[in-house]
Amino acid sequence: MKYKLLVLDVDGTLLNSEHKVSKRTVMTLRKVQQMGVQVVLSSGRPAYGILPIAKLIDLESYGGYIIPYNGSQIIDMHSGKLLFDKHIAPDLVPYVERKAKQYGFDMMTYSHDTLVTDNSLNPHVVNEALINGLRLVQSDELSIMIDFNPNKLVLVSDDPDAIDTLEQRWERRLSGTLDVMRSEDFYLEVVPTGVSKANTLGVLLDLLGVKNEEVVAIGDGVSDVGMIQQAALGIAMGNARDSVKRCADTVTLSNDEDGVAVALEKIFLSDIILEQISLDDLNRRSETALMGNLGIQYTYISAERIEATMPVDHRTRQPFGILHGGATLALAETVAGIGSIVICAPDEMAVGMQVSGSHVASAHEGDTVRAVGTIIHKGRSSHVWNVDVFTSTGKLVSSVRVVNSIIKRQ
Repeated sequence: MKYKLLVLDVDGTLLNSEHKVSKRTVMTLRKVQQMGVQVVLSSGRPAYGILPIAKLIDLESYGGYIIPYNGSQIIDMHSGKLLFDKHIAPDLVPYVERKAKQYGFDMMTYSHDTLVTDNSLNPHVVNEALINGLRLVQSDELSIMIDFNPNKLVLVSDDPDAIDTLEQRWERRLSGTLDVMRSEDFYLEVVPTGVSKANTLGVLLDLLGVKNEEVVAIGDGVSDVGMIQQAALGIAMGNARDSVKRCADTVTLSNDEDGVAVALEKIFLSDIILEQISLDDLNRRSETALMGNLGIQYTYISAERIEATMPVDHRTRQPFGILHGGATLALAETVAGIGSIVICAPDEMAVGMQVSGSHVASAHEGDTVRAVGTIIHKGRSSHVWNVDVFTSTGKLVSSVRVVNSIIKRQ
């Protein structure tokens, strides 16, 4: 296989705007790992905040890694071993705290399951604790309370000028002692010198004996640029800043559009799409059939999942401009029908037998809905498919169950 390692940023990349990993992305990542690709989660989050996500996508089982604190650690998820650890010298913490107060910043750092801060009411601090599942502890004198070696310190402010000023000053004065990076518009992070996602990824590659040309990296933030450029294939999310997109080899969809899954399906899973089926040819042959008349287009075909799109227009809408339920069922039958054809043995054929759907929301004229069909039962005499239909923004419109009868060719 061309690529051996997949490196993913977490927030804004793997997670959608609700801080969740979609089912499609989870399943895609499991398939990629089953193919032998090792997955690395590289994030500004503390280790405690990454672990639940790593477990969700089975990094423990498949032998993946996490790089927390924007590169201050490497943890082997299979063994639980800490392979790399850089921290800030305790005698530097009072200096950082003093400057934070001088410039009007709040400050926080991490200790296992705890977020330590000098302002537990700051909304950014509260949100950081919430999304990482951390206990929030306040102290007016952080340098006294911090009796451990922090992997990073985070200064928080809603004043962009203050962040710019301190960042520029520290880049000159702390060179060779500490590094600073702006991870969010309101965060200025202080990390051990030489620490970054890209540099720590380089350490991991050396440990694993993996070459840069065997790496795929996906991210959305400024802190991801180094690893995106370092990888043989660097991918920016559709929701990334333009400056990040310009540094990438290609751009996928946004984190709310399953951008990670879409990219990985093209890179890794295209091998399992049945080569004898050309989507262009299939769509061309169907132009004069019902699906062609409804504007249905197949977009993905594999042995386990079929996808297709359909416009909500004069062909598929009700008189008042919303998607017709009958058109939705036709879309679902189209998806499940080709799905059964794909997985039938050479001496078998599929015949539609039953379709039933639950319509839960509406789609409006001008939208394009997407159907995702997955096989949930493959028997000798029948196939059962579940087909979910979504709007372009990911809202579930209908969930349809399709049963196809499988019979022997005469």
